[in-house]
Amino acid sequence: MKKSISLVATGMIALSVLAGCGSKDEASANGKVKIEFLQYKTEARATYDELIKKFEKENPKIDVVQSNPPDATTVLKTRVAKRDIPDVMGTGGDISYSDIAKAGAFKEVTNDKLLNDIQPAYVDMLKDISKQDKVYGIPYAANADAVIYNKAIFKELGLEVPKTWDDFIAVAEKVKAAGKNPFYFTFKDAWTALPAYNVLAANTQGNDFFKKLDNKKTTFVKGHSEAVDKFVELIKYGNKDQTGKAYNDGNVAFAKGESAMYLQGIWAIPEIKKANPNIDLGVFPYPVGDSKVVSGVDVVLTQSSQTKHPKEAKKFIEFLLRDDNMKQYLSEQNAFAAKKGIVQEAPELEGLKESIASGALVDFPDHYVPSAVALDKQLQTLVQNKDKKKYLSTLDQEWEKVANRK
Repeated sequence: MKKSISLVATGMIALSVLAGCGSKDEASANGKVKIEFLQYKTEARATYDELIKKFEKENPKIDVVQSNPPDATTVLKTRVAKRDIPDVMGTGGDISYSDIAKAGAFKEVTNDKLLNDIQPAYVDMLKDISKQDKVYGIPYAANADAVIYNKAIFKELGLEVPKTWDDFIAVAEKVKAAGKNPFYFTFKDAWTALPAYNVLAANTQGNDFFKKLDNKKTTFVKGHSEAVDKFVELIKYGNKDQTGKAYNDGNVAFAKGESAMYLQGIWAIPEIKKANPNIDLGVFPYPVGDSKVVSGVDVVLTQSSQTKHPKEAKKFIEFLLRDDNMKQYLSEQNAFAAKKGIVQEAPELEGLKESIASGALVDFPDHYVPSAVALDKQLQTLVQNKDKKKYLSTLDQEWEKVANRK
């Protein structure tokens, strides 16, 4: 999952950016134009390397240098403060996107024709995150939370994919009665509590929860009560030593058939298949509320507002958005396209395709929660003490602290 930090003195940073010289005007020794592409996904580095080679072959007068430092989002924010902004950026569509956009580092693209080909739901997510009607990037790839399930175990136990919450719990009961783990949890890594909780909250909190929260018309105590109840209920059907297992442990355990279901994002599937290439798995939406799929903008392509090579930067973004290149990215990164008409062909994701295509989507709630609130750590504590009242009241207290600092 993505880590983020709050920008310090956003207004001051914005002024610095606008007054600064922007990205460095560098050129290769052979006279080519050099642009920097900073992106935050370590697992996508090799994919981007191949795409960059292809781009440079088609555009021999442009060199693209990929930057993918550890904790890239924090690095980017630091560089924004220093007025050293990469020409093109691939960031997450979360609160960090909002912070950097407000700092004036991204070029506005509200009226860019490229947005015409993007699913409106993803464009709206960027607007909601930034609380602005303006758009500062092109949604590129989307991920999703889902119930990943072992088809062989379901077949062995005569189980059907559940359509309601009661059916979901009934399936868990049948798996447990058969002496198997219904779910495998890995709460040693705090962030792994977020995938399940995100879906439960998104489908029960109401469509305008965070707007109301900002206006002090609701609280976590009121809006997240049902989500907590359901989250705690699911934990009852998990493996032993849930707080002693980490993300990688879970991927391997599920791959080996140690649970019937795995409450993770689709990004886990390539790791699961590395551990067991022959596993027969599928996915289905959580049967809760409207059963909307929690799917956010995993990659938004942005251009520096201060780049000295705007034509070359824009050309690279257009290249990445081209159908053939997007399909390569989706295939290798097990993601969904934010672009209309581009279908993820992986058979194991069949269970989500209808929801994605119809736009039955809702953003990740944690995208709206400042890192200072430490939602993942609060969930990790909830897992251990099951104290719903304390968990929700703590969220309200931490949210209020952040709001008072603005």
